[in-house]
Amino acid sequence: MLPLPHQPLQVAAVPTQRSPAREDQAGPWHSEAVCRRDEAGLFFAPSKEPTAARLAREEAAKRVCARCPVLVDCREHALLQPEPYGVWGGLTAAERRVVLARRRRREVELRNAASATGRIAAAG
Repeated sequence: MLPLPHQPLQVAAVPTQRSPAREDQAGPWHSEAVCRRDEAGLFFAPSKEPTAARLAREEAAKRVCARCPVLVDCREHALLQPEPYGVWGGLTAAERRVVLARRRRREVELRNAASATGRIAAAG
């Protein structure tokens, strides 16, 4: 909807950090993140952490993420950057690598399908 002539135009603020701003909030998405109120140690591994402790810590971090209103924004940030460490958007670094690999495969499949469709159309 266009603003009425007597109303000033609303200009979206561009965040100074690389993370995207939420469309439905005045500030960047991370200002609403639940993890801002929790200990960062829950989301990032200490050096030489035993496997059982790491798995328990990651599950606890994922429980925090599960109740976060900006989970999707956080996850997309971590996938687009990409964030190499920690739990972001309810995913560990290893889980994010899997998601990224699947996305890349899907992009290749879509490009190949579009290319094949173009060849068929050109031949017909």
